[in-house]
Amino acid sequence: MDYLPTFLYSQFLITPPKPTKDCTGKTVIVTGANIGLGKEASRHFVNLNCEKLILACRSTEKGEAAKTDIESTTGRKGVVEVWQLDLESYDSVKEFAKRAQSLKRVDVLLENAGVATSEYKFVGGNESTITVNVVSTFLLALLMLPKLQETGRKFNITPNLTIVSSEVHNFTPVILTCRELARLHPTSQLHVTLNFVNPGWCHSGLMRELSGNHFISLIKLIMCRSTEVGSRTLVDGALRGEETHGSYLSNSRVTKCSGLVEGPEGSRLQRRVWGELREVLEGVEAGVTGNLGA
Repeated sequence: MDYLPTFLYSQFLITPPKPTKDCTGKTVIVTGANIGLGKEASRHFVNLNCEKLILACRSTEKGEAAKTDIESTTGRKGVVEVWQLDLESYDSVKEFAKRAQSLKRVDVLLENAGVATSEYKFVGGNESTITVNVVSTFLLALLMLPKLQETGRKFNITPNLTIVSSEVHNFTPVILTCRELARLHPTSQLHVTLNFVNPGWCHSGLMRELSGNHFISLIKLIMCRSTEVGSRTLVDGALRGEETHGSYLSNSRVTKCSGLVEGPEGSRLQRRVWGELREVLEGVEAGVTGNLGA
């Protein structure tokens, strides 16, 4: 548990700074944006003057409520749109990506949507957390990659693909996959910056299904960051430059991953995880991994 001292230090002694980078002209997509970190990150983007903000939500009704709240607090209307996206459905992911091709540009894809549950559910050929947090997350990333690259060519920029991670990242395949993709595909070839962000432990809706545990509720009350503070790290990562390609950002700083991930076993694991995930993705959408290029 080599992450524990860093985790405690971050939770109690570090407050990430508010994002200040101007987003004039940018189009931003945030998944899981109707609640928690995604909603607060979206509010920041609107305050930073983005031209268009897509709230990608499973429930469009909740998305519309989030839109109304963001508009009322930022004083900006005509910026936020709500699009339906259900990561439990591969068809929904495909339809979302297809719809996004009609946008003038996509500067940022912030993949924040995820699920933590104690209930076993089989969805899309896998246990639901694997389907939502891993397969659909990377399916969306690869389907959106051509649009991000098109934006880069058209506007002479390097768009950002940012995936939300956690302090205990060595328990998830997301980071291993991100690192392997960045190793295989530098920005000079991918023309998109891929990074992953740890917001810390925050008051959010991610663990809402576990909220009945009184011990966890007490620990959260003592230790958790506010959702707004945690969301600052998401926005920071999504607006960083090419120097963060393949990097893990914590407290708005490029940080080393755990010893397992950084070591030789991590290298073997990331090659294995990506190899297995690649097969799954090709089974869902033949040819999708070809979007990565050579």
